[in-house]
Amino acid sequence: MFVMGLTGNISCGKSSVSKMLASRGAIIVDADLLSREIYEYDDVLEEMKLSFPEALVNGKIDRRVLAGIVFSDKARLEDLNRISHKKIYELVCQSLERNRDRDLVVIDAALLLEAKFDSLADKVVLVYCNEKVQLDRLMKRDSISSEDALKRIRSQMSQEDKKKMADYLIDNSGDLEMLENEVEKLIKEIRKWKCEGEIKE
Repeated sequence: MFVMGLTGNISCGKSSVSKMLASRGAIIVDADLLSREIYEYDDVLEEMKLSFPEALVNGKIDRRVLAGIVFSDKARLEDLNRISHKKIYELVCQSLERNRDRDLVVIDAALLLEAKFDSLADKVVLVYCNEKVQLDRLMKRDSISSEDALKRIRSQMSQEDKKKMADYLIDNSGDLEMLENEVEKLIKEIRKWKCEGEIKE
């Protein structure tokens, strides 16, 4: 099993690359999807009751209320990340174990580096694009102003910092055809990595 960590900032095209890899036979472990499911687990719910009681509505976590709490309070966001990242890490590990006999498993996570999920990967791939393209895509996708889009972009770890931590870079400043070509290059690189034996045991 070769485990690849896939990450990228908002509107840079990480999800598009993930879909292209899935269409080529990769197993995708979607950490972002798992993050939306963790509040169904009793152990997480108990921690949330203690740390975020005001986010409970009818015994369940209201994600909109929770977002309102942590958006303006960095300390409470860190509390939420501590609770959520621990559970997501556990679920990602379980998924990797279930897929040990598969050829290529991709951990698809926006916060791969921030949450230290890269420790589970043989290699880390970053999808990036220039900021103007990123800004235009985000404004169009979410129908928001440039000011709001810039706030979202700048709330994340910078692309330049992430580049320093990645093993392989995909520039997605172009169109989908160009991205398909980049993914083909990545597949060839993965074959090289596997031949070099740099695989998690």
